[in-house]
Amino acid sequence: MTEQIIKNYLADAIESFRNYKKMAERAMAQVSDEEFFRTIDGEANSIATITKHIGGNLRSRWSDFLTSDGEKPNRNRDSEFVADGDTRTGLMQFWENGWQTLFDSLESLKTEDLGKIVKIRGEDFTVVKAINRAAMHTASHIGQITVLAKHFRASDWQTLSVPKNKSAEFNQYLSEKTDKGNYLEATREFAEKERNRN
Repeated sequence: MTEQIIKNYLADAIESFRNYKKMAERAMAQVSDEEFFRTIDGEANSIATITKHIGGNLRSRWSDFLTSDGEKPNRNRDSEFVADGDTRTGLMQFWENGWQTLFDSLESLKTEDLGKIVKIRGEDFTVVKAINRAAMHTASHIGQITVLAKHFRASDWQTLSVPKNKSAEFNQYLSEKTDKGNYLEATREFAEKERNRN
């Protein structure tokens, strides 16, 4: 029973990370190159720098996850918040590399690994706590990407969730689906159906 719970947890964690990544990429796909690098004020991050930060964070935290500190000595975190001289293509490759490092690490974990201790900046974390911490950190930044993309698109924004004032219709749509599948995909399909109807 316990082993199955652990397997379920790992599978759910991997699926959640994949959904976060997909959501961010759907938001980013809606902005122009200029908007990708634009900041909304002097203190704000751009989508570009958030993308760079997530890529750098994931690569640092998940390389040699079980055997080395998650804050790698070759990481320059401060540089992740500067996008001068970067290209969108280069940043998206950096993003992709970070995510691949995460998925490779998570998919290699065995049930007994979840009881182990890893270090992040010298602090001890259970593997479960490190996974949860990474999920919360990543999700918060993906929320920022989504807000920025929605701001730039304004009325042309294509929702990543249930469209406004359509909750009842979406619930009906879900109840009629025989294959519930992935929730994120179901909301995308429903939103596209609603756009095509209008």
